[in-house]
Amino acid sequence: MASSKRRRVARVVAGVLGALVAVCTFRAATVSAPALEPGPPPHLPEFDPERITEHLAQAVAIPTVSIASGGEPASFVALHALLRERFPKTYATLEVTAIHDHALVFHWRGRDAAAPPIILTAHLDVVPVEPGTEAGWTQPPFGGVVRDGHIWGRGAMDDKLGVVGILAAVESLLAQGFVPSRDVWIGLGHDEEVGGAEGAVAIAAWLQQRGVKAEFLLDEGGAVVSGVIPGIVSPIAFVGIAEKGHASFELVAHDEGGHSSMPPPQGAIGRVAEAIVRLEREQMPARLHGPSAQMIDRLTPEHTFVARLVLANRWMFDPALRWVMSRHPATNAIVRTTTAPTIFEAGSADNVLAAKARAVVNFRLLPGDTVSTVEAHILEVTEELDLTVQCAKKCWDPSPVSRTEGPAWEAVGRAILWTWPEAIVSPSLVVGATDARHYAAVAHDIYRFLPLRMLDTDRKRLHGTDERIAVEDLHTAVRFYQALLLTTTGG
Repeated sequence: MASSKRRRVARVVAGVLGALVAVCTFRAATVSAPALEPGPPPHLPEFDPERITEHLAQAVAIPTVSIASGGEPASFVALHALLRERFPKTYATLEVTAIHDHALVFHWRGRDAAAPPIILTAHLDVVPVEPGTEAGWTQPPFGGVVRDGHIWGRGAMDDKLGVVGILAAVESLLAQGFVPSRDVWIGLGHDEEVGGAEGAVAIAAWLQQRGVKAEFLLDEGGAVVSGVIPGIVSPIAFVGIAEKGHASFELVAHDEGGHSSMPPPQGAIGRVAEAIVRLEREQMPARLHGPSAQMIDRLTPEHTFVARLVLANRWMFDPALRWVMSRHPATNAIVRTTTAPTIFEAGSADNVLAAKARAVVNFRLLPGDTVSTVEAHILEVTEELDLTVQCAKKCWDPSPVSRTEGPAWEAVGRAILWTWPEAIVSPSLVVGATDARHYAAVAHDIYRFLPLRMLDTDRKRLHGTDERIAVEDLHTAVRFYQALLLTTTGG
């Protein structure tokens, strides 16, 4: 009797397992990507590639380091003069306004002033060259040297490529007598690398005062990358549809101090050190939702069948996926709010107890978390350690998440596929910070994509030694901006 019951239970279990295997197999076999048919590409106007190469090289040679990082205002004045000289039709036709002296806004009036405009943005400033690393550069960091098929120097990728690419595309369209069907705004901030307070923030406020509400805005953030996901051979054009928030919290412990020969059981240093250990051990929860989930879902059809068995059935395997992704820094960054202790300060002598210990912990906030939820997490984890906790610098929540359907998303996707036909267009989450977040009030959707093919070695050059861009990649970027402008304003 008992054995018969066990056999019935076994048959039920086997049936359930068989059904699960069948469902998972079917989903893995039939999962598909949303169709994005680019259609025939527009006819792109000609431009002089040698002149465009020279323009970017000359722009790179002007050391527009963010003023707050030690840069000189005169460098931005020189860059403005260069742009005016190199893009004369743009300056003669578009209305150009300086914001806080060094940021620039261009207004290209279209045929229908009532139609929602588009906004293209980039930034003029660059990060400094780390002192002591100058000798490691193949070419001088502000030489603007063109050699071996590349333009070398700080800002070649980040982000004078965007500045020159956008203006070169506009200049070439103007040369053909093109008039856009709707208004086009171009915002060039001058302090993106230090937060954008006087550049993008002020530009966005200026646009808002004039009632601008764009259909979409395109800024830097994603790129066309290869070899980043095992099993996917095709290059992937990652288009950021949101970016993480940022919060650096200061943790401070106070104590009486005194001679180190009679220490308390746990002093100020010990309490802050324990807080750091706890925060690293008790991370905020991993979640697969929003932009990260959309990226995984888009790329699932491109994987091998074995990988699709898991990825196409996240309803079953999400816990295991989150665990695996949490094990690696790159994927951990897209599934949780990350915790990174970055500063620890305490003590003045080896025989004196510290009267104060201070640490700064940097959090990059996943969409769905907020600065307030991060602060609550810190207070809960460090509850009885008697610390003061406060935001050490500017803290901001994650950006809104933009749509991955509709005319704006499709227009960006088509321009990418016309430029890189072999690419897979995928939404993504930007884990750093860009100027784009400041424009939320003046654009319905914000996309983050710099038209640049980036290999693993190139990613290390961003903000690092030997920043450069291939000459052909610059020309491709101009064609991308031409295609985007024609497909969105050529009607």
